[in-house]
Amino acid sequence: MTSDMAFECLLVSRDPGVVCTMNKLLGSLSISTNICLSVSRAIDQLSEGSADLIVVDWQDDSADLLHEIRRSGWHKPTVVAVSDHPVLGVHVVVRKPVTEASVATSLKAAYSRMLRDYRCHTRYALMSSVQATDKNNQSVDVTITDIGDGGVGLSSREEFAIGDVLSFRLLLPGTERAIYIEARVQWARNYGALGCEYVRIPPVDLNILHDWLKRKTQIKKPLIEI
Repeated sequence: MTSDMAFECLLVSRDPGVVCTMNKLLGSLSISTNICLSVSRAIDQLSEGSADLIVVDWQDDSADLLHEIRRSGWHKPTVVAVSDHPVLGVHVVVRKPVTEASVATSLKAAYSRMLRDYRCHTRYALMSSVQATDKNNQSVDVTITDIGDGGVGLSSREEFAIGDVLSFRLLLPGTERAIYIEARVQWARNYGALGCEYVRIPPVDLNILHDWLKRKTQIKKPLIEI
């Protein structure tokens, strides 16, 4: 993600026609594009930073790029292949020869996936102390360190095991009522940090959370309708 909160794309192609068509439509989606002429250079670029989207004009060595993405600890981007045949392991295929219509349809699908992943995995920092209830119905002090669409981060002096469920009420900054959350511990660190997934949030409270997260999500809007 760039400093102006635009998605970033790594476009791997030597074909001027593919580059021109892709670059134009990526710009209409407010996606910042970095062009690489070779797979080896694209791998170097990924090692130096990150990308939300990778568009690959498929060649014999393009599978090496997919292999490196899976093998590494990088953020897993959405991958689009430009190819005249099906490609395993990518999310979207644009069939050759490329046209503006086919690219527009494919990139809209890729954009929707990127936005969904971004909202699911992005966490917003909080430092809110709450009283939680554990599996034994005992009150424990925890601090909400971050929250997102996919879960919540906690810290506590108490010890918890993976699978433990905690329930608590949380007042999100700028909202008028606290929301009720039941969350299950997915991982725990020795220094008291916990990562939790949601088990249950009442529908009204879930709407409050989603509205709050939507206000916090500052993505540069596309110039066209998605």
